[in-house]
Amino acid sequence: MDLGILLPTREECTYTKNYCEENVWKLCEHIKEKKSDFLDHVFVIFISNKNRTVPLWCQRAQAKDSSPVVWDYHVVLMVKMDKNAQVAAKYYIYDLDTYLPFPVSLEVYFKETFKPQVFLKSEFNQMLKVVSAIDYLLVFASDRSHMKKANGLWIANPPTYSCICTDVATMNLDDFISMESGIGTVYNVSEFMESFGIKC
Repeated sequence: MDLGILLPTREECTYTKNYCEENVWKLCEHIKEKKSDFLDHVFVIFISNKNRTVPLWCQRAQAKDSSPVVWDYHVVLMVKMDKNAQVAAKYYIYDLDTYLPFPVSLEVYFKETFKPQVFLKSEFNQMLKVVSAIDYLLVFASDRSHMKKANGLWIANPPTYSCICTDVATMNLDDFISMESGIGTVYNVSEFMESFGIKC
């Protein structure tokens, strides 16, 4: 499977700064439109913790130095390749906020973005929730209220397209960010590395 057929280049992607969950939803939508039978190879990864303080390296919100960005949450897309695909890695990550390649192999992304060899205080330990793209497209909804200040002004300007909603929900972002409830399988860093064959 040619990744270039499935997904646009970084420059062609629908992107709004600070709306990673919607940027990834749009990537899932793109794959569904291009090749819907490949959606079961596609996953959405929410990265957060109960404190909503997760350090991630190689983010474009930070200069290219040794400092991480501490997000309340972050969302990326993961694609699982067919075993007979002529590619170097089994999994690829699409992160529109990284300065790593787009896409980048899961192993390289994990080593450079999570720095698992770096000791973190417990309040900064990253957790990962893996959700199928099929479920994400069916269930996710956001009215963008989390991006408004108490006075109603935007913290960051929203996308120009309409809010993403379903027949039963207009806002369930917290269900996806939560590492204690909601749809998906939750891993700590070591569990994720073991489950997806990442070696450091």
